[in-house]
Amino acid sequence: MAGEIINRVANSKLKTFDLEEIYPEGKRVLFDIKDWLFEEIILKEKDFRAFVKDHDWSKYKNSFVAVTCSADAIVPSWAFMLIAAEITPFANKVVIGDLELLETVIFQELLNFVDLRDFAGCPVIIKGCAEKPIPNSAYAFLIAKLQPLARSILFGEACSTVPLYKAKK
Repeated sequence: MAGEIINRVANSKLKTFDLEEIYPEGKRVLFDIKDWLFEEIILKEKDFRAFVKDHDWSKYKNSFVAVTCSADAIVPSWAFMLIAAEITPFANKVVIGDLELLETVIFQELLNFVDLRDFAGCPVIIKGCAEKPIPNSAYAFLIAKLQPLARSILFGEACSTVPLYKAKK
């Protein structure tokens, strides 16, 4: 039995998609407006507008920003919009919500522009181990894009995968 070891995975049509490869670099910022509220519960328009006017928005250059209010306060929509209007010229992306929503929006937009033609008719592994904060929704977006193309979709690593989808013959 002294035969040559053959790497069947390397020789197969199996393709791997790693969401970390398209993860955009840049600082993620959670911008919480609670400190700009009177006693962290009331928005006083004059004071709020003064904070917005005096804030150095350039420090968000090339950042991805989620604007939120962690206090249990009633904040009018225009307040979030005012902040977004100031940050947008500097930031790569601005959302009103938390960091998970930010990552979700980033991946939804990225996956709209990824060319997946190379995956047509192939078995595809969606790489599972990630060190970056990839939201579960990104995997759902990817499956929606791959499913019409791929012969099968698996999740994990080549040595240990979970089957997710197989095209009907």
